[in-house]
Amino acid sequence: MKKNIYIIICFLVCWTTACKKLDVPPINIIQDKDVFTSTGGIQAYMARIYSELPIEDFRYSPQRGLNFFWIISPFPAVTGEALSRDQNGAMQENVGESPWGDCYKLIRDANYFIENMPKYASTYTPAQVNSWLGEARFIRALTYFALVKRYGGVPIVDKVLEYPTANIDDLNIARASEEAVYDFVAADLDFAYANLSESNQAGRANRYAAAAFKSRAMLYAGSIAKYNTTTLSDGAGNRVCGIPSSKAVTYFKAAYDAALLVAPKYSLYKKVWAAGDKEAQFQNYVNMFYDESSNENIFVKQYHYPESVHGYDAYNVPRQLMGGNGYSSAVNPTLNYVELFDGLPKNADGTLRTTTSGKYDLYTNTMDLFANAEPRLRATVILPGDQFKGQSIEIRRGIYTGSSAGGISPILAPGSTSNYPTANIVQSSNANQTPYKLPDGTTMNPAGLSGVFTGDGTCAISGFSIRKYLVPDKPTSEVLENRSDQTWIEMRYAEVLLNRAEAAYELNALGQNDKDYLQDAFLDINQIRERAGATLLAGPGDLSNVNVVRKERRKELGFENKIWWDMRRWRTADTEQNSTIYRVLMPFYSANDKKYFFDARTDERNVRYTFDVRWYYEEIPNGEIQKSQKLIQNPGY
Repeated sequence: MKKNIYIIICFLVCWTTACKKLDVPPINIIQDKDVFTSTGGIQAYMARIYSELPIEDFRYSPQRGLNFFWIISPFPAVTGEALSRDQNGAMQENVGESPWGDCYKLIRDANYFIENMPKYASTYTPAQVNSWLGEARFIRALTYFALVKRYGGVPIVDKVLEYPTANIDDLNIARASEEAVYDFVAADLDFAYANLSESNQAGRANRYAAAAFKSRAMLYAGSIAKYNTTTLSDGAGNRVCGIPSSKAVTYFKAAYDAALLVAPKYSLYKKVWAAGDKEAQFQNYVNMFYDESSNENIFVKQYHYPESVHGYDAYNVPRQLMGGNGYSSAVNPTLNYVELFDGLPKNADGTLRTTTSGKYDLYTNTMDLFANAEPRLRATVILPGDQFKGQSIEIRRGIYTGSSAGGISPILAPGSTSNYPTANIVQSSNANQTPYKLPDGTTMNPAGLSGVFTGDGTCAISGFSIRKYLVPDKPTSEVLENRSDQTWIEMRYAEVLLNRAEAAYELNALGQNDKDYLQDAFLDINQIRERAGATLLAGPGDLSNVNVVRKERRKELGFENKIWWDMRRWRTADTEQNSTIYRVLMPFYSANDKKYFFDARTDERNVRYTFDVRWYYEEIPNGEIQKSQKLIQNPGY
């Protein structure tokens, strides 16, 4: 059956190339009746349009767009979660291929299915037909959400547009208001929820997926209504950029209610979790991203070698585990991200404490600094000296050879952006390190096998490597470009809880008292924190401001390509990235002490991140603007 489906997909790709001059279609062209009168044909149609969903997964980067095979510039490198050797600091997404055209092609495919499937309804049961129509509406909703979160209001096309047409004005459609597009998304997802089946095969939507994505989309709309300050209206009075602030409560309530619908079906993954057992909590969190039977996964995008692949492992493994392509460490978590987690020694301002009374704290092992950290951190980030694939991941910046009498003073002045001096520090400019002979006669590579080589970006330039989504038992021989096939989890129950918590917090802040929203937010956040091994909130009073909720979201959804859109809907990207240099953590080995110390500093490359406020609404492709007199451009372009 699977082989037959792929054959039909190939025919479908060629479907629209039939010669229009013939009254009778050639017999080798797949026609509507060949598709809509068999479950195999419908499955093939669905497989194709699902594969084209605009999901920011393993094959997405802001520089190269969606579904791009060769991804070096990683998504988290534009959010402050990570640094990349290939990231220049700019945060604009729309510098590569705009998704506008591909999204409208997918919308046409969904509309075509919605219009034509009912013509063949007698072949199937009403439940089958309604479920398939629900899937098509689900796909259309997600595609419009991908457009509206980028561009604001866009043209709403809810039928197949035929070309050529007797009336060219039928194709000249103005942008709808941003509010109208979100309402259209909500209506499609409501239809999907009402008509989809309770369950579906992996990679396809069920009714709970529709509710979960509605919680995401409505949360986004509520945030725009509350926090956006950029507005644009067309000549007809449509507010194509911006949503009235009076609608914030409406959308936050819609997000909250939609999230409640998901709870009966899904729950947080806790298969090997145990209270008070950090190692079990760590392993549980790691396993969650590879367990295909996870009760947390609501909607996934599947890959399977060799027909459907990506290169996540090849680009992101620590250098010492690098495969034959010669790639590694594309995603390097920042110290700013690591500092979000509980259990680390902190200064009064919340930054990592690495000194006491002006002298570096010394550790026998690099992992000692992180001994009390919440297990979720270790499961997300490879820390210096931690184990991965049976190896200790060696991350050092150099070997300190100076005197340690009376303690070791900071190597650089606070806030310095200078390179490290060569005096008293043995460093390496590349991976071909010259081993240094220690006072006890043993030798050590200055940077370790995966540490910071000053002339080579394929290393842990932040002092950390990514762990989330790396396959823990993938042989080095298979760590190659476009050889990975782990499943991408686009929606999981943890996000639904976070959506509900944030919507509840915002409703409470907006004075809504029909429910105890703050209590609900508190309970939802504590579910996440308990599973993570973090310290539980004592009560609703601990939700002193919205940043408590947002911080939990950043920790839980880190490196899942969600924070970028959060920063945009919160309208915080421009303040967070106002000529910002992110911080790193450099481990050093003190030769005379036989111990380690850590230097917390700004990125040595001095890469500054800046966000232009006009980027909250991306530029509509000029080619599209030139096609239609009714299509107006977003502000600032």
